[in-house]
Amino acid sequence: MYKETCYRQYSLAVPFMQRIYSLAVAGGFTGQITANSFMKREFGKKLIENFIPNVDLTHVIDTSGAYIPGHGTPTVILFGRNRKPIVSTIRAVMGIRGEPSTPENPANGLVWSAILNQVDHSGSQSEFVSVTDSARVSFCKHPWSIGGGGASDLKEWLEKNSDQPLLNLIEPPIGRAVRIGEEEVFIFNSTRKNNSLCSTSEFRGYLIGENLRDWALEVDTWVWYPYSGLGKNSDMVQQLWSWRTALANRSTFQGLMADAGLAWFDYMQHTASAYKTPLSIAFAEVATHNHFVLDRGGKVFKQTAPVIKLSADATEDDYLVLLGLLNSSIACFWLKQVCFPKKGFSDAKWEERMAFNSSNIENFPLPLETPLLRSRELDQLSLKLTALSPVQNLNSDQDSWLHTLKQMITLQEELDWQCYQLYGLIDEDLTYAAKISPHPPTPSPWGEGEPDLAPPSPWGEGGWEGEGLPPIALGQRAFEIVMARKMAAGELQTTWFDRHHSTPITDFPIEWSDDYKQLVQRRIDVIERDRNIALIEQPEYKRRWNTEPWNSQLERALRNWLLDRLETYFDFDGRMNDESKPTAKLEISLVSIAQLADLARQDPKFLQIGELYRNDPTFNVQKLVTELVEAESVPLLPILRYKPTGLRKRTEWEHTWHLQRREDKIDDRTKLDKDHPDYLPELSTKALKQQEIGDIPVPPKYTNTDFQKSHYWKLRGKLDVPKERWVSFPHCNAEDGTLTIAWAGYNHLQLAQAISAYFVEVQERLGGREDPRLPPLLANLLQLLPWLKQWHNDLDPTYNLAMGDYFEAFIQDEARQIDQTLDDIRSWHPPTKTNRRRS
Repeated sequence: MYKETCYRQYSLAVPFMQRIYSLAVAGGFTGQITANSFMKREFGKKLIENFIPNVDLTHVIDTSGAYIPGHGTPTVILFGRNRKPIVSTIRAVMGIRGEPSTPENPANGLVWSAILNQVDHSGSQSEFVSVTDSARVSFCKHPWSIGGGGASDLKEWLEKNSDQPLLNLIEPPIGRAVRIGEEEVFIFNSTRKNNSLCSTSEFRGYLIGENLRDWALEVDTWVWYPYSGLGKNSDMVQQLWSWRTALANRSTFQGLMADAGLAWFDYMQHTASAYKTPLSIAFAEVATHNHFVLDRGGKVFKQTAPVIKLSADATEDDYLVLLGLLNSSIACFWLKQVCFPKKGFSDAKWEERMAFNSSNIENFPLPLETPLLRSRELDQLSLKLTALSPVQNLNSDQDSWLHTLKQMITLQEELDWQCYQLYGLIDEDLTYAAKISPHPPTPSPWGEGEPDLAPPSPWGEGGWEGEGLPPIALGQRAFEIVMARKMAAGELQTTWFDRHHSTPITDFPIEWSDDYKQLVQRRIDVIERDRNIALIEQPEYKRRWNTEPWNSQLERALRNWLLDRLETYFDFDGRMNDESKPTAKLEISLVSIAQLADLARQDPKFLQIGELYRNDPTFNVQKLVTELVEAESVPLLPILRYKPTGLRKRTEWEHTWHLQRREDKIDDRTKLDKDHPDYLPELSTKALKQQEIGDIPVPPKYTNTDFQKSHYWKLRGKLDVPKERWVSFPHCNAEDGTLTIAWAGYNHLQLAQAISAYFVEVQERLGGREDPRLPPLLANLLQLLPWLKQWHNDLDPTYNLAMGDYFEAFIQDEARQIDQTLDDIRSWHPPTKTNRRRS
């Protein structure tokens, strides 16, 4: 529905444009300002190729870089006449640079002023726009490219001088991502995955576009993959049972899931061909720059991370060849000419998020020769950089990580300048490897006999060490030095360096070798004299390397380690994989935060990492444990979890679960022996369900305002999916006065056993029958009772009892002992807080 709504919103520009022409008298003048989405989005193809050639479009004025109040999306101004075309050219005002900052008076904005001053002067060019009389035929082909300063000409030149488009080398379609629907149910963070019912083999890393950056991919969430072989026999089907009705009612193109022949636990869309071979190139569909990454298998791809597949017999080198080209600055330049910006006005073009759609990527022009070795080296460096992240290895050091990042920046520059030569934009080889040693041509994967100009790896002699290729920092690339010199001369204002925490330099670093200084100066000379290279060597086409700072990574890694460590204290059955498990262990029980802190004080590893996290050798252990646990805990009782609006929604969810359980009882009758009096043939179940139950309502989704605390919403989300590490029991504090908790890894039965044991301890040893903790503890057990009856009511071999029935009797008996009815227990609510007035 969301996709359809967006499509309708964007496509309104198409009928409106046609209508404006039809409303004009024959030969009448028309003018309009409209969203420029039709220029590059697929819905504008027929308009451009079928309608535009038949009207006298006279002016195309790119206003996407101008600040126009009330226009949240990029715009274009079109002038024309309602008649057949008269001349073979169209006056085009093409954008070069957006407004440097939001102007106080939009009428005096630099971009808008440039448009007004230059529109009548073909051949004029300023810092912001260029004006030309372009061939009409170029505006009759989709997509339009109206980049100024020669950008549209360079885009066409790259296409005409390429060997072939990407489409010729891949197995279409580009995409093949899954469309899950209600994906929160299927997504698992590390905590939820560790506490799941099924084996780890049924999970796959979940790739999203936001986690694909700078040649590397990060997997911090997993998705249950129902196509691993078990299907409906997986234990995960039980774990997802709570959301069965919501999942069964997902809307597909054929109707609901069942209408499309899909089980309620299936994905809405799953392209099996994406997983037949392990290798793929995934890319960030929406980003400021081009981010393509080689995946070696075992992942599931979200819509924001589409994939490119080669033939089944393609090698890793075949993928790496494409990876290098797609990650080059030339690719970024070309893609930004044909792809549509995701948002509207931006002060800086390099911050403009683009929608890199599959249909345009298919047409990316490829050169005859390829940069295989540099692509391979950058891919390996990305793996190394990921391994050096403190998130992956707390023993990593910042110097090694930063050194590797600088190596990648250097090698990306080598790749970019090699690609300029491969595409024929420059004649000379301006890579450093060309200065080290000559190299023989190697076969290209494009076809037999075609040379690959990839140089030898810089890792050997003359490489990173000594007088070789230096690791360079942000701010030290050739185009950045050009920018810094313009800033020093007062010719340029930019936030590029501030936003990327880099230092502008006008002179070469003293640690560079003379050879490398000479090479960079030659690159600068080319930038200053060659219009095409100057167009590409701009911030909007050069990789930002906008990585998460080391200190931020380290803090996140230390916090996660501490949280994982605290969880291991509850790991009574050895489920968690920790190489150095603490000696202290907890049986199945409720514990207080103070008790947990006592265990942490006995754990030298926790104290060591805690000291690093706090940057304090005398840190308060209990205070730290309290902060960690409370931020990762959610109360079991709904009255403590939700506000009144959330409680009403919870009631609707419980009603849905009640009806689902009635459905299950009907299904259970099909599994009985045929001679059993309650046996029901499977073909009769649908009619009986409709007769006795009817359509089960889909319960409403939660919002952030439905939860008592913001971190409850963060941990649960709109479908109330548990992702917390601990279950909390407010108003049931231990004798030490701290919050009582249980591990979220307990199943319903284990949690009930822990609560009941604590109930007995409070009643018999701590506070007696009048203790105010007893009613909420029984209320927690009441919340668990339907699940105990559903999942744990078979005869327990340990106790020789049906545990659901046992706890039902326990709740009833103990409620009588404290003079409470079940309704009293069920309606328990926390004491009203009173405001104390100062006397």
